Order: sequence, then C-alpha cells, then structure tokens
Amino acid sequence: MIECKNINKAFNGKQILTDISATFEQGKTNLIIGASGTGKSVLLKTLVGLVKPDSGSILYDNRDFTAADKDEKQEIRREIGMLFQGGALFDSKTVAENVLFPLDMLSDMSKSEKADRVQFCLQRVGLDHAAHLMPSEISGGMAKRVGIARAIVMNSKYLFCDEPNSGLDPQTSIRIDNLIQEITHEFNITTVVVTHDMNSMLEIGENIIFMFKGQKIWEGTKEVILGTTVEELQNFIFASKLIRDMKN
Repeated sequence: MIECKNINKAFNGKQILTDISATFEQGKTNLIIGASGTGKSVLLKTLVGLVKPDSGSILYDNRDFTAADKDEKQEIRREIGMLFQGGALFDSKTVAENVLFPLDMLSDMSKSEKADRVQFCLQRVGLDHAAHLMPSEISGGMAKRVGIARAIVMNSKYLFCDEPNSGLDPQTSIRIDNLIQEITHEFNITTVVVTHDMNSMLEIGENIIFMFKGQKIWEGTKEVILGTTVEELQNFIFASKLIRDMKN
C-alpha cells in the first residue's frame, strides 16, 4: 500500500499539486485520471521520488519515503517497477537484454538465476519467443509488454505505469490493461496507473482518483464512476467518450 498525505508542489510560484491525499491499495489497479495539465504526471513523479514535494508525506507500507535517508530511499526504489509511456527500451539491446538490465544493475543473483528470471518474466507476458529480437523488430504493443516484464523482473512490490496505452490501437490497449491487472492480482502488487483512457477506467479501475487543476476532487471505482454527480468529472467522461467514438 502507498499513501500520500497532504502533498503540495509548486514550480516557479505556480501551484501544481494542492493538498493531495490518497491511498493506493495493494493488489489493486489504482488509477489517476484527469485531463492534460491537471498534475497527474507530477503526482506520479512525486510518488516515485523524481520530484520532491514542498510539503506532505509519502508512505510505502508505513515507511516514510519523503523523510527517509539515502539508503532507505534506495531500498524502497529497489521495490519499484516503472512502465514508461514510450516504452523506454534500449535500442541497442535485445528484448531479453532489456529485461535483464535491472538485474545486472541492482541484483546479486548468479548469471543462471538472472537468465531464469528473465525467461519467466518474458513468458509471463507472452514474449519468450521474442527474446532475441531487437526493439526495432517488435510492435508497439510488444514493446509495452517488454516494458512490463522489465518492470516486474526485480519482484517489484510497487508498479507505476505512465499512460501505458499511449499510441496503441484499442484492441492492443485492452490486452495491455488486462495484463497489468492480471499481474497486479497474481503478484499482489500495489499498481498505480496514470491514464486519460476511458476504456482503462471502465476495464481496470478498481480504485480511481480524479484530478482537476491540481486537486483530487473525486475518488471511487469503475462501478460508480459513470453515475458521478461531480460536474468536472462528468465533463471529462463525456469528452473522453467523444474522442473514443471519433477514433473508433
């Protein structure tokens, strides 16, 4: 479980996050939704320590990440997996070498143990047949699955996904959503997904927070989101549906 308490952040005098408090539950897909410029990405970067909040605290299973010293923060970071928006694969490394990279950097496993772990993770995302391929030889959806394999290769307790469906067609997006949710449940991970995709909201939104102008103004689940009476959220859902219908 991850908790953020009263998080505030401003850049050059402009308030970006205002008094954000939220709980991201273990074993669930926790979504942060909202239009562009609402502070979703800044909140994500704050949660993983790339941005330091001006005030407030972030707790990883009751460990205060914001107040931790360098060694304590490094220990928590070893438990974090990241799926980046663009995949962020190394062009010069094979699929298997991309997944292996965190193990080489952070693990004291033997060479054979690393190979077994890479094979397991690639098999789990359905890409064991593509281990020898280069990123230029695989599709965008496959690249996202490689990214997921790399994100969980260290037995991550926490998984952060930044717009995982960006640039993907609807069918591939659903596959990626389902894979993220399956892995979350299977390994009991605390998963946080930043997205503006309405299909994701309705498919895997087990715990959703909606941000508007740097504030959290709604929290709930996929079962109740369409019945919201919050005007800003209604407008966001309606606009998202229009965009989705136009794409389809």
